[in-house]
Parts: sequence; C-alpha cells; structure tokens
Amino acid sequence: MDLKKLGLFCESLYRCYNKRIYVSPDPLQFLYSYENLKDREIVALIASSLAYGRVNLILKNVGFILENIPNPYNFITDGDLDSLKTSLSGFKHRFTDGNNIWRLCLGLRNVLKKYGSLEGCLAFHLKENDFFSALSLFINEIQGNYEKSFLLADPKNGSACKRLFLFLRWMVRKDDVDCGGWNCLLPKELIVPLDTHLFRISKELGFTQRKQADMKTSIEITENFKKLCPEDPVKYDFVLTRFGIRKEDEFKVDINALCESCSENQIVTNQNVI
Repeated sequence: MDLKKLGLFCESLYRCYNKRIYVSPDPLQFLYSYENLKDREIVALIASSLAYGRVNLILKNVGFILENIPNPYNFITDGDLDSLKTSLSGFKHRFTDGNNIWRLCLGLRNVLKKYGSLEGCLAFHLKENDFFSALSLFINEIQGNYEKSFLLADPKNGSACKRLFLFLRWMVRKDDVDCGGWNCLLPKELIVPLDTHLFRISKELGFTQRKQADMKTSIEITENFKKLCPEDPVKYDFVLTRFGIRKEDEFKVDINALCESCSENQIVTNQNVI
C-alpha cells in the first residue's frame, strides 16, 4: 500500500464529492431540516438506527416516524407517547417494528429528562470511563429496563456497531456533509462506521485482511485511516462508501489510475443499498 498515493486518492475524492449535493439518497439528509441541536441529535439517532437495508425503504420509514414526532425534543420530553404508540402500531422496517420505536422513544425521554440531551448523557459517562465503556453505558441508558432490540448495538458485544458510529460521525464531525454540533468527542476519537461497502473497499486498499466485519476490524481500519488523517480518521467514510467503478461483484481498485483522475464517470452514487 503506497500511503502517499492512497492519501492523494482519498483527498481528491473528498474535495470533489464530499458535498451536500451528493448526500441524497441517505438518511443523513433528514438532519439538515433541524437547526436546533437537541432536535437534531434525536433525529440522528432515529435515522442512523434504521440505516440498514435498502436506502429507499430507509428513507420512507424514517420519514414516516419523523412525521409522527413533530418538534422532536419537545415531543419526546413532553408529548403524548401513547398516541405515538398507536400511530406506529403497523410500522415495520425489516427487523424493527413500531413497538421497538416506541420503546426507543420511552428510553430517550428518560435520558433527556435526566441529562438534558443525548450529548449530556454521553459526556457524563466519558468523564470516568474509557471510550467503549462510555458508549456501552450510553446505549444502556437509552435502552433502560425495556426489552433490548436490534436498534441499538452495544460495543461490548464485539459487533462493528456501524449505525452507532454513523450516528457519532454525523454529530461530531462538521463539514459540508456532516452536521456536527457535539463537543464531548473529537473527530480523532471516532471509529469508522463499517458497512459492507467500506469493508470491501478497505480490503481492496489494504487497510485490513480480516475476514469478518466486526469491532476489531473497524478499529484496525480506523487505525490505518489515521495514517492518512490522524486528526480525522473518519473523514473519507462518506465518499468511499458511495463510489463504484464496476459492478459490486467486480470491484477492483487501481490506485495509480484513480490518483491520476477523479472524474464524474469514475465516481457514482449508490442508489440501492446502505
């Protein structure tokens, strides 16, 4: 792996395609409608939690939920959650049903009333715990005593926690794509949200040779991205997970060729799956 060439490649992609006009279709787009940080972090958690499966279904279902949660912070803290349960009674997103979403909202209410914000909750646990322990406590605070669901992954279980780290990327990083707003973490502390696309691309680029997309792999890939950008290892996640040069099952990266040219014909937005 030629780090200099790889760095030029990633930076050229970032300059060309890390722009808001290339975000859609992506659940991240929902965050742009919420200027209030306390609203936006709630929307980010809901949108990232459903960020699995086909993107058109993700957008449809996140949109439906948000239609039923007007003014998210005020609704979650003081709104009629019983009426929300009724509204979500027929909801289904693959492994997630309306009851899962309703219980998530109950957990969010408890956290918001206790800490004032989701950031306040995570910041509290970061004071006396390491990064992963704090995240585990953060997730368990939201889940509370309610039935555990597929929505929130606990880092201590060893999975890649792609949707959790996607949520953190959206809330901590700030550029033309990511909204930022949180100060309890620095960009250099983030872990890459490892989905199938980034896993495949990372193997092709030599960032990992591991066989399984788990937490150990996420950390290894992040450490290699730090060689390119120590202060912001997740910087290239958005652009790298959106391009395909050939069909997915034929994906091969020619670093030398790609470093020489960064054209619209080489980089395309994936319209099907996140």
